[in-house]
Amino acid sequence: MDQGLDRDQGLIPAAGVPAPAAPAVSPPHGKEPTLNTTATAGRAPRRRLAAFLHRHAGVRLSLLLSAPMLWLGVAYLGALAALFVTAFWSTDTFTGDLVKEFTWANFQDLFTGEVYRTIALRSVGVAAAVTLIDLVIAFPMAFAMAKLASPRAQRWLVIAVLTPLWASYLVKAYAWRIMLSSDGVLGWGYGLTATVLTLSYLWLPYMILPIYAGLERLPGSLLEAAGDLGARGWRTFRTVVWPLTFPAAVAGSVFTFSLSLGDYIAVKIVGGKSQLIGNVVYDNIGAANNLPFAAAVATVPVMIMLVYLTAVRRTGALENL
Repeated sequence: MDQGLDRDQGLIPAAGVPAPAAPAVSPPHGKEPTLNTTATAGRAPRRRLAAFLHRHAGVRLSLLLSAPMLWLGVAYLGALAALFVTAFWSTDTFTGDLVKEFTWANFQDLFTGEVYRTIALRSVGVAAAVTLIDLVIAFPMAFAMAKLASPRAQRWLVIAVLTPLWASYLVKAYAWRIMLSSDGVLGWGYGLTATVLTLSYLWLPYMILPIYAGLERLPGSLLEAAGDLGARGWRTFRTVVWPLTFPAAVAGSVFTFSLSLGDYIAVKIVGGKSQLIGNVVYDNIGAANNLPFAAAVATVPVMIMLVYLTAVRRTGALENL
């Protein structure tokens, strides 16, 4: 058939003339379009639910917080509660089975035994030494990163500080064991000094980052004003920098103190014959098979940290975590 004839008869549209719209196909008489009805019916409950959540902000907030609150309540507080309850049980000395009867015997042994008091005080001393060493090293580094380095250099320095955190804990601890061994690079041997040195290295980034964040919020105009008023470096640090960044330093100490107080792996690797709280807990769970006494010992660092957090709460450190 000729195309001109088809165009004349309206079968092929002429050039530049839009094609006529296809005629709408009406559903058979007496029947509704099934697809559109199903989609509309499926969207309706969702719209009603969205409108309900929009009107009730409390329900919306409860649903959003349900998962993290469940994790906090079950995985953290639930585990602590189980630990605390286990501390009041005992172990049968012949069979090794748990005796689920209330007793104060574990806490009596813990507080009356001189060796456990010595271990607790030693653990607090190691944690305090690690925190002090990290603070002395971290503050100048954080100040240089926040106030002296260019913005481009700041990004690279933050990456450099974070780099040790991307390596395995055991690799870093065994690296220090090799360096501290008698035939290693340092050759200092193992003991409390090696433990403090290794823990200071492991937790140093947790002190640098909070102080760096606190120094970034410190306006540079305050340092310039102190300089214009004649304050030298030490006085500027003592009267301007330190008071304003003290909460950030305390926030870093919460990390370094708590992590050092409960650590037992580094103590096992480089601690030699030294015993800390973490070692006592580990040994009673493993070799001694005395889970209730291990739970009683494990409550000691928890109580110490509660006291520590209560003491630093008024400094504003918790807002800097």
